[in-house]
Parts: sequence; structure tokens; C-alpha cells
Amino acid sequence: MTTRWLTPEEQRAWRAYLAATHLLEDAIDRQLQQDAGMPHLFYSVLANLSEAPERRLRMTDLAETLKITRSRLTYAVTRLERDGLVRREDCAWDKRSSIAVLTDEGTEVLERSAPGHVETVRATLFDRLAPEQVRQMEEIFTGVVRGLQGDGAEPGTDDVPWRRRSSCSGS
Repeated sequence: MTTRWLTPEEQRAWRAYLAATHLLEDAIDRQLQQDAGMPHLFYSVLANLSEAPERRLRMTDLAETLKITRSRLTYAVTRLERDGLVRREDCAWDKRSSIAVLTDEGTEVLERSAPGHVETVRATLFDRLAPEQVRQMEEIFTGVVRGLQGDGAEPGTDDVPWRRRSSCSGS
């Protein structure tokens, strides 16, 4: 098997992508820690629940939406539950699953921290891009997600985070 090394242009693009994603995630985490006392993942759990019908989602569906393992989601929800921001309920139609529910207190925390979060995302990313670049960015990353996520029909597409088996999924 011959290694298909990255071209110099691909190498520069890859390194720029890595640097940008690390710096963006750091800026977002710092802002959310300061404003809400939580990391970006926890905020994302709250935000996704706030957009769900009745502010509730099955844990497996939430893991898929967030593109994380079920065990990582269980850890995050356990911490948010301890802080009174989320609660878990049994799933009536799937006895193996549970439902994550955004509490009123979680909604209040989200509403207080959302303006600062949006401003950070805007200032660190979108204010630096032209409208055409925003459209291209969406197109590029939608294509990457489709290729990585698949629909489960292709070989290897079952190895996405939310489909991985773990010993303590809690979902």
C-alpha cells in the first residue's frame, strides 16, 4: 500500500484547520466558563434540548445530534442534572433508553449565557468571513459530515460516536 501524502497545499490547509478549530473551541470554552460556569459541550446539551419539542430528547438522539459518544453524553448530563439544569426521565417507548429534559433553571442559564456565546461565535468566526465564505464553509463541512457520518449502509459508517458501544452508555 502506497501512502498518499498530503500535498503542500493540503498540508497548509490541514494545519490551518487544526489551529483554527483549537483556537475557536478555546475561545468559546473560555467565554462559557466565564459567563455560565460550564464548558461548550454542556452548553450544547442545553441548547439542543431547548430547541427540541417539549425541551426533551432521548439520550441516544441527543448523542447523535451532538456527534458524541453515549458515555460522554451520560457524563455531561449527569453533571448538568446535579446542577439542576437537566433531569432524566424513563423512556416510555424504549425501556433501554432515557430522556434528557431541560429544566426551567437550565432554560434560565441558557438564556443568560446565549448572548455572550453568540457574540463570541460571531467575533471569532463570522465577522472574519465574507458572506460567500460562510456559504462555502457550510457547503464544505456539510459534505465532510455526510461523508463521515454516512447512513449506516456503507461499510464503516457504524463507527460514528453515537453508535459506538460503551460499557456505561446510560442512554
